Amino acid sequence: MFFETYERIESALIEATGEEDVMLTYGGDHADLASTVAFALAKKRRENPAKIAGDITSEISGSLSKAGIEVKTTGPYINFIFGPEYTESVIARAVLDGYGSLPVKNKRISIEHTSANPNGPLHVGHIRNTVIGDTLTRVLKKAGYRVEAEYYVNDMGRQIAIVSWGFETLGIEREEGEKGDHYVARVYVAANRSIEAKPEIKGEINHRMALIEQGDPETVRKFREAVLLCLDGMKETLLKMNAKHDRFIFESDFVKNGLMLNVLHRLEALPEAKSDGSLSLDLSEFGFEKEYFLRRSDGTSVYAARDLAFHEWKGDNFDRVIDVLGADHKLIGTQLQATMKLLGDRVPDIVFFEFVSLPEGSMSTRAGKFISADELIDKVREQAFEEVTVRRPELPEGERWDIARSVAAGAIRYDIIRVSQEKSTVFNWTEALDFEKQSAPYIQYAHARACSILDKAGDFEIIAKAESEQEIALAKHIALFPKVIDEISKELRPHILAIYARELADQFNTFYRFNPVLKAEGELRNSRLTLVKAAQNTLKEALETLGIDAVRSM
Repeated sequence: MFFETYERIESALIEATGEEDVMLTYGGDHADLASTVAFALAKKRRENPAKIAGDITSEISGSLSKAGIEVKTTGPYINFIFGPEYTESVIARAVLDGYGSLPVKNKRISIEHTSANPNGPLHVGHIRNTVIGDTLTRVLKKAGYRVEAEYYVNDMGRQIAIVSWGFETLGIEREEGEKGDHYVARVYVAANRSIEAKPEIKGEINHRMALIEQGDPETVRKFREAVLLCLDGMKETLLKMNAKHDRFIFESDFVKNGLMLNVLHRLEALPEAKSDGSLSLDLSEFGFEKEYFLRRSDGTSVYAARDLAFHEWKGDNFDRVIDVLGADHKLIGTQLQATMKLLGDRVPDIVFFEFVSLPEGSMSTRAGKFISADELIDKVREQAFEEVTVRRPELPEGERWDIARSVAAGAIRYDIIRVSQEKSTVFNWTEALDFEKQSAPYIQYAHARACSILDKAGDFEIIAKAESEQEIALAKHIALFPKVIDEISKELRPHILAIYARELADQFNTFYRFNPVLKAEGELRNSRLTLVKAAQNTLKEALETLGIDAVRSM
C-alpha cells in the first residue's frame, strides 16, 4: 500500500512540476511524506518557494483527496497525510501470510558469504559475514528474486596443505565428541608450531602445493578429506545460527574444469598483463599502485586466479553477483572488480564489513588464540536459559532450553546486524540479551505478547480499522515493511531491517500500553484484535527475514 501511495503522489508531483526528481521523502512527525521540490523550482524560476509550494498544492490536492490523501503546505514544504482508507487497506493486507513479500522477479542472484578457510572453526569475526550474508539472502528472496547462497571453499590453499601434512605426520588423534572443525584446528596449530621449529618443513608444504595444482589424485584425496571434515563442523555451527548455504563450491573445481586456465589465457592477452612465467596485471588506470598477482613463476596459480574463474562462472549463470567480504579484503575485492571490468564480465557488488570483536581480544586461528563461534553460542545460550528460567520457571526444563536456543541465536544475529556494516562493533552479550532494550529478545517478546493476546481472544471478526493515535501510528509503521524490503534489496544495507523491527516492537508496545484490547467490547475489540494480528504477522515476517525465530512464548 505504501508503494502505491508513494507512486501516486510522485506521479502527481512530476506532472505538476515537470521535474524528474520531486524530492519526496518521509515526512517525520507532521506528515507521512513531504516534498521539497519547491526549493529546486525557486532557483530556476526565481520565485518565492512558499508561493510555488502553494501553487503545486492547489493543482494536485483535488485528485489526491479522492484517494484519501490530504495535501498541506508549511511554507515551502508540501506535506502529504494519508487518510483512514490507507490504514484500513494496510491492516487488511498485513494479516495475510507472507506480508511484505514483493512480486516475483525473473532474475537470479548469487550471494557468496562466510567462505572461511576450512582450517578451523568459525570465530566471531566470521559470524558477522554469515549474519550479513544470510540476512541479505532472506531479504532478496522476500523481494521476489531467485537467490542462491554460496560458500566458496578454499580447498587448495597453503593452510590445507599444512593441515594435510599435520594429519599425515603428527599422529594427533581426534578426541571423543570433538567437532571436526575443532579437531582440524588443533592439527593446524600443531603443524604450524612444527614448521616454526623446523623451517625445512616448508619444502614439503610447497611440494604438496605443486601436487594439488597438478591434480595428483592422492594429494587431492588427502586435501578433500581434511576440508570435508572441517566443513562438517562448520555446517553444525551455521545451523545453530539459523544460517544455511544452497551450495558449497570448491576452488579446485575451477582448475579441474579448465575455467581457470581459460581466464588466465584471456588475461595474458590484455595490454595490462605482465607475463614472464609469472602473471600480474597493471591496474594503475583504476588507481591501484600494487599489481594484481595471478600466477607464480613456477606456473602455479594463486587464489586470485581461481577466484576470477569462479566469478566469471557466476556472471555467466546469474543476473546479479554479490560478495560479502571483510574490510581486510577490500584491496583484493576491488582489484577483482577492476579485472572483471577489463574482461568485460559481470562486475560483482561487494558488501564490505568492519569487524566484530569481543573484550577477550585476539581471534587468530594460526596462533591458536581465538573465540570460536561455538563458544560464543554456548555462552549466550546458557545466559539465555538463566533469563528464561527467571521469567518462566513453571515451564519444563526442555521447553526452557528450546526457548533459550532460539533467544541465543537471535540475540547474536540481531546484535551483529543492527550495526551498519561499515562500522566496527564489540559484541556485548549482556546487552544482546536485554529484554527491555535494543535486542532480539525485546522484539521476540513483543511478538510473543501479541501471540498471547490472540490466543486468549479466540475467534474474532476481522475489522480493519485504526482510530486512536497509537493505532494509526502502528498501522502506518506496518505499512513501511514492503518498502524496507525493497530498499535493502537495492542498497544491500540489512541493518535497516533490524532498526525497522525494533521500531515496530516499540510501536506495538506503545499501542498495547494505551489501548485495551481484550477488555474492549464489540467492534472496537475486533478492530484492535485485527491490528494485533497485523502487528504479530509483520513482526513474525520481519524476525524470520532477520533469521530470528519468531517464538510464540518466552
